[in-house]
Amino acid sequence: MTDPQEKTRPVAGPTFIDEKPVPVPRPGRWVAVVVLTLIAAWGVYTLGFEKIQRGHLMQTRLGWEVVGQYFLSPNIFNGLLMTLELTVAAMAIGIIGGVVLAVMRLSSNAMLSGASALYIWFFRGTPVLVQLLFWFNLSYMFPRIDIGIPFGPVFVSLDANTFITPFLAALLGLGLHEAAYMCEIVRAGILSVDEGQEEAAQSLGMTRRRAMFRIILPQAMKVIIPPTGSQTIGMLKMSSLASVITVVELLHSVQLIYASTYDTVPLLIVASLWYLVVTSILTVGQYYVERRYSRGSVRNQPLTPLQRLRRMLDDFHPGMRQLPPNA
Repeated sequence: MTDPQEKTRPVAGPTFIDEKPVPVPRPGRWVAVVVLTLIAAWGVYTLGFEKIQRGHLMQTRLGWEVVGQYFLSPNIFNGLLMTLELTVAAMAIGIIGGVVLAVMRLSSNAMLSGASALYIWFFRGTPVLVQLLFWFNLSYMFPRIDIGIPFGPVFVSLDANTFITPFLAALLGLGLHEAAYMCEIVRAGILSVDEGQEEAAQSLGMTRRRAMFRIILPQAMKVIIPPTGSQTIGMLKMSSLASVITVVELLHSVQLIYASTYDTVPLLIVASLWYLVVTSILTVGQYYVERRYSRGSVRNQPLTPLQRLRRMLDDFHPGMRQLPPNA
């Protein structure tokens, strides 16, 4: 017979073993890494270390000796400073002009809206190089620039050749061209703000102008800043067009040097490296400005560079600990 106590004996449940999850093998990723590493090693050796005969000297293909010689030279550094000055000044004109044009474009006054639309149509429809050459040759049409009352007395008369310097011509060409693009960026940001914000501001007694600059524009910044950062980086590179009108910026400084040394490619590499350095700094700055203005408007903040690096490493090692979202 069966013991009655055995019927009431508890049955042992399944045993759980604390085991770590085994990552799924992905051999294709490692094959891709090996292939890309071999290609990169070949490129670095061929372009960086392999030497060829140049005249009576053995030099690397890209002339890294010349790059190291001129990378921190005073002439290159002065050209870089001119590029930065031109970029900052032109973007200041573009941003201020873009805000004014955007407000005019959204105005209920047909004259203001039409004038803004005409400005955008002209400056976006003509190449920036043509505009630079136009300002540089302004004295062909206006030998003297008169400032005064139209059809009335003249208060100031300036010689156009003396007043319109190459730097000022480049500043006007780049700044006025940029204002047309910034106008559309600012207008898109303003339109992204709910109309109820303006109505609420007016119900509190604010004028439309005060509501625009105190209520609407601050909220539109999260839409305006990302493309503005891209436009700033584009302006940095676009400033190289000023070399056509003899502005001694970074590219023109390089051109003056290789015109006498004939080291064209190494000196172009010098200019490219400086453009990459400044662009990288601007990109990092843009990222953190965007991150600041996106607080409160998005649930998850964009990843920091460290978080992106850890995520990339986790793709190859899924078992690695993930960083918290806001680390």
